[in-house]
Amino acid sequence: METIVCASHNPNKAKEIAKITKDFGFDVITRDEAGVPLMFDVIEDGKTFADNSYKKAFTIMRITGKPAIADDSGLVVDFLNGAPGVYSARFAGEDCNDERNNDKLLDLMKDVPEEKRTARFVSCVTLVYPDGEIYSAQGECPGHILTERRGTGGFGYDPLFLSDELGKTFAEIEMEEKNTVSHRARALAKLGELLSKRTDNTEQSANEEDTGR
Repeated sequence: METIVCASHNPNKAKEIAKITKDFGFDVITRDEAGVPLMFDVIEDGKTFADNSYKKAFTIMRITGKPAIADDSGLVVDFLNGAPGVYSARFAGEDCNDERNNDKLLDLMKDVPEEKRTARFVSCVTLVYPDGEIYSAQGECPGHILTERRGTGGFGYDPLFLSDELGKTFAEIEMEEKNTVSHRARALAKLGELLSKRTDNTEQSANEEDTGR
């Protein structure tokens, strides 16, 4: 198992990342377990999910000296021209939380007809190694924004996001089912493919050295 540090403060994201990446041979540890100061935070000032994902992973890698993985994700609503986007976690302002973010989204979408309520969750996952290797992948999950919350599970915008593929909100399903279609699961699956190629290349190089080629 390869130990990597999860750069996220969000315990729900960390659980999802750990659960999915276990199949790729990763042992994900938290920032706390890696010795990152509790009050330390990375300023997410990037214009894209990829920008923020890289910055978080690179910063935590530099602090810990270990490979670090970071996810930056959010909700992209077509009617709102892509908002809340990279501001998904702080959509309702400085003192925001999940409830206030969802309330603001409902208010902005109050009179929008169903056919114009299309949206998607987007996740960009980046893994940075101390030797300079960088792997990044993006995943998306299509859906619609409901007019009221449904379900009591999940986090973030899950109660308002109706998955086109499942016909349920992410708050109505268990994590195992969510991980079959979620944006984060898809990004991590793509990352896993990249890392599989990395492993194959490493093994091939080692074999060539052993045979003197």
